Amino acid sequence: MDRELYRYYILDRAHRELRGRCERDLGAEYSALGLSPEERMTRRFEHISGLEVPHIHPDEKIVLMRTVENLPDVFTEEEWAEIKKEHYIHELGYVSNLSPDYAKTISEGLLARKEGANEYQARMIDALIALCDRYRDEALGMGREDVAEILTRVPRYPARNFREALQFFRILHYALWLEGDYHNTVGRFDQYMYPYFKRDMDAGVYTRETALELIEDFFLSFNKDSDLYVGVQQGDNGQSMVLGGRLADGSEGFNELSELCLEASRNLKLIDPKINLRVSKNTPLSVYEKGTELTKVGLGFPQYSNDDVVIEGLTKLGYDYEDAVNYVVAACWEFIIPGVGNDIANIGAVNFPALVDKTIRENIHNGDFGSLVEKVKTEIKNECDKIRESIKNVYFVPSPFMDLLRDGKKYNNFGIHGSGIACAADALAAVKTYVYDKRSVTPDRLIHALDTDYADDPELLHLLRFEAPKMGTGSPDADELGGLLLDAFADALEGKTNCMGGRWRAGTGTAMYYLWHARDLGATADGRRAGEPFGTNFSPSLFAQVPGPVTDIESFTSHNLTRNINGGPLTLEFASGMFNDPESISKVAKLLQYFIVRGGHQLQLNAVNLEAMKDAQKHPENYRQLVVRIWGWSAYFVELDKEFQDHVMARQEYSV
Repeated sequence: MDRELYRYYILDRAHRELRGRCERDLGAEYSALGLSPEERMTRRFEHISGLEVPHIHPDEKIVLMRTVENLPDVFTEEEWAEIKKEHYIHELGYVSNLSPDYAKTISEGLLARKEGANEYQARMIDALIALCDRYRDEALGMGREDVAEILTRVPRYPARNFREALQFFRILHYALWLEGDYHNTVGRFDQYMYPYFKRDMDAGVYTRETALELIEDFFLSFNKDSDLYVGVQQGDNGQSMVLGGRLADGSEGFNELSELCLEASRNLKLIDPKINLRVSKNTPLSVYEKGTELTKVGLGFPQYSNDDVVIEGLTKLGYDYEDAVNYVVAACWEFIIPGVGNDIANIGAVNFPALVDKTIRENIHNGDFGSLVEKVKTEIKNECDKIRESIKNVYFVPSPFMDLLRDGKKYNNFGIHGSGIACAADALAAVKTYVYDKRSVTPDRLIHALDTDYADDPELLHLLRFEAPKMGTGSPDADELGGLLLDAFADALEGKTNCMGGRWRAGTGTAMYYLWHARDLGATADGRRAGEPFGTNFSPSLFAQVPGPVTDIESFTSHNLTRNINGGPLTLEFASGMFNDPESISKVAKLLQYFIVRGGHQLQLNAVNLEAMKDAQKHPENYRQLVVRIWGWSAYFVELDKEFQDHVMARQEYSV
């Protein structure tokens, strides 16, 4: 690691002093001229890239950083209001959560791509090359002939070696942000970069140590501008990198570059890029051990995806095998296809605890538990129908440069999150146990407790909160009911077509809904009080008395998740001190392997230090580099809103 470079960009953040703003109201200007959306996007790209001021640190090898910190909207508020009258607008209305095909352009060069480009793409290519030429001139003025030589070659022409390929990627990735696209992912980095890496390694251009230094420099580039790419909170920026995984011929893709990426992330301890490991029942224990070494430093990654489950689930949904085997993850965890995908993986969410609560309140006085469950299924179907009907005529602002990096829009599927699945299953299990089976709690007593947030019945609160069956604790009833909810979710979406001709995908992720959905929901029959958050993603409730990680894993791998393949991991929290045990790496690695062999679809581990987080809330100035996992992304703890901090601190800690 170049410590001077690290200090400049990460610790001191001195480069931020070089930033300025675009003060023009481009939306108003373009509106007055009556420009088409494509023309607006192209003009903004040309204008902002023209405003960018080249800056190169004397020690860095991979260059380009943002100096214009804002992108004025290409539409006015009035124009957006008109668009929304006829269209469904997802999030900001600009494309996001896609994985472009970087490899093709890196191997061909922008001048070759320009030959088949449309007029808008051609102009963007010209503007991007002009910006890189200014960087080349800056490098020459500094005496950095190494940088100038690379920028003379790329992005005009194909990359010839590993460093040129890394620099080319940085230029393309930078251009996507400059276009206004967001949550732009990295894809299967160790696969499309491996030929350049291997060629240089075989030729003796790099030793393992010098190759690692270059990768660390490259990883730093993701963090120069990451504060400008903010979703819900800083860190929620989509810079997800996928390593390893099955190749089209059935062989395993984990290679020496994959290993160096894990090591670079471990050395730098930065929130970007976010590392995802694809694994399967054929993955050797040594790969899990390497992943666990990264988990140990407390970044909240790697996140693991099980090829055995994911590829099967995607092919069942209609993805061609050659595409399914090449899957990557979106900004958080959703499974998408690079190069040809146009899926919207996070277009809505089902609030399972709210549906179960509604059904209990309306039906607990009538019929048996079986009829109650059937009504829950009906509520799930009705809610999915409601979401589907509300999402029609989706509109996105055109993105010429993103389209340049894609070979069409083959897949147009929509993903629906399922928030609070464990909370909902636990509520049903509690009602089954105490109202229907044991008959120790009357319906009237339960409803009164829910209406009063358990204020008058602390005994019932304790019973339902701490003694009732819970997913993750080894309860067959809770686990079975969780599976029932998952199946009902998949059934409600199966065979349905969206407005773009694609399918609907059920998932186990929550994104921010574990807070948002819970915030407006009163007390629930699992002992959760009004406003308390759900567990994140496909994980136990915050107050489930989970005996340990093995029980947790067995509970959340007891379902066939190939039908709920939009993604959403089981999250396990380990006390950071546990990793001081020399045997802990092997133990955790075997636990990971156990999860995969049992058929779990996605897993995310955290090494957490509760005392450090408590102190960081009091003395944030001492913990600027403390990183925690939120849901599908990691962030600096002291930059989070307090509700996110508190939720991270409340999650279950394990030891093995």
